[in-house]
Amino acid sequence: MAEVELNDTNFEREVLQSTQPVLVDFWAQWCAPCRMMSPIISELANENDKVKIGKLDVDNNPVTASQYGVMSIPTLIFFKNGQVVDKLVGVRSKAELQKRLDSLL
Repeated sequence: MAEVELNDTNFEREVLQSTQPVLVDFWAQWCAPCRMMSPIISELANENDKVKIGKLDVDNNPVTASQYGVMSIPTLIFFKNGQVVDKLVGVRSKAELQKRLDSLL
């Protein structure tokens, strides 16, 4: 499944009300580490059909980013049943992210 484009408007429906675990990548266009993570996030989204993976541009969606205390990007927040269960900041390996996704199932 391709990654979902998240925003302040659809965040509650797509993430908090999701029946699947969700990984949200908080990022920005100008952020070099975010661009490094982008292909990894896309691969994970295409390889995991039991987990929803979305991207939220912090510049265009400051309300949601602020709500979750995103101070540095990339920030990766894992949700299950509408609750935050894990949070990572910075570039991470695909293997590490996959392991954390597997733990949500």
